[in-house]
Amino acid sequence: QVQMVESGGGSVRPGGSLRLSCVASGYSYCRYDMSWYRQAPGKEREFVSGVDADGHTNYADSVKGRFLHSQDTAKNTVYLQMNSLKPEDTAMYLCKTDCVVGDSRTPNWGLGTQVTVSS
Repeated sequence: QVQMVESGGGSVRPGGSLRLSCVASGYSYCRYDMSWYRQAPGKEREFVSGVDADGHTNYADSVKGRFLHSQDTAKNTVYLQMNSLKPEDTAMYLCKTDCVVGDSRTPNWGLGTQVTVSS
């Protein structure tokens, strides 16, 4: 099983910024595809950002232009720079790492880091 450690969450005022990090470890035989999701209380988990098979970085429409997804594959680390934060960005942010071997893809979820945006 792949383990992940997320960090960087916290409480900020609207318009503020945070940078989340997620470090994955575990199996060395698979490729790690890492992405970010979030889940607000009473809402379904939703995709935030990730890199597709063509190497394109995709974002949820609600965060485009404000969030920046980056990764250091050598360190199995993914980052999420969040700028111009809004109260509606308040959620638990979870790192998802797919362990990819050929056509097989096994998802693994981190425990998450809480982001709260309020005045």
